[in-house]
Amino acid sequence: MVATITPVTIESGPDTGTSVNKTIQTLRGQMAGLEGKLAANAQRLSDLRNAGAQAAGAYQESKARITTRLQVGTTKGNPELVGEWNSAEASLDGLSANINQLSALGTDVTGDSSTAHFVLDQISATFNVSGAVDEDHRQLSLLEDETSQTIVLIDRLLGEVSSDVQRQTAYVANERSGLAVLASAIKNGELYGGTPGISAGAASGVIQLSSAGTPLVVVRFDRPNVDYQQALYAALNQALQSRPNASFEVVAVAPTRGNAASVQIAQTTARRHAQEVVRSMTDMGVPASRVNVASSTDPAAAASEVRVFVR
Repeated sequence: MVATITPVTIESGPDTGTSVNKTIQTLRGQMAGLEGKLAANAQRLSDLRNAGAQAAGAYQESKARITTRLQVGTTKGNPELVGEWNSAEASLDGLSANINQLSALGTDVTGDSSTAHFVLDQISATFNVSGAVDEDHRQLSLLEDETSQTIVLIDRLLGEVSSDVQRQTAYVANERSGLAVLASAIKNGELYGGTPGISAGAASGVIQLSSAGTPLVVVRFDRPNVDYQQALYAALNQALQSRPNASFEVVAVAPTRGNAASVQIAQTTARRHAQEVVRSMTDMGVPASRVNVASSTDPAAAASEVRVFVR
């Protein structure tokens, strides 16, 4: 923790009047400056951690309020929840800015580490310079120990900064995805993922999860306002847990009953339903680059269907 990073005190020494001692004084001044920067950078890390914790806390509070309202049920596009969502997004933006500042701090600390190693090399070289007295070598030995201790502290600080950057970056990336899902849930007025598992015949027979080699999901648009989002979310979640890098093919399937004009209308309707499903999938966090759309017909289909395959 930052509390353990206490700068080393750089001890002074008498001026022996030698040229070597003048070099020692210069090196000592460089190390004293690095000790000041070490203390300042340790405080910067502490401040950034506090700011990050506050932003994360505010985000989690907004997220919890949204989730609670969706859990008990609310209206579609509730403006109060939209406001909470905007607050949550602002908090995540604050965390992203915090990560940028941590990265800048890491760059500064890396520079200090390079300087400290350079000073240590200079100290070692100064031992071999002629014209020194015993007091000069005593001061060099002490400064060498102090510099080595400082390098350990600087490297420890750099490790903590790097760890914080990696941890916060992963957290923000994960929550960005979750926030996109919440936006879609607010739009529909219900919380996705409320059903722990989906089996055949779920959602009043509207959606069916299929076995291997067949569609992951089949949505039958046989009536207005088909409610398929919950089951679709559960199916996608299960698929991505098994194959995190999976891609999906969304196929618009039209029936072939009636004359040519009827078939054409059915195909257009099926494509519109497929685009609707694709929008739902991207709202749920599936990257658009991993979704392909195709069209087909099926004489056995009674109404337009959208079939989602894992690729």
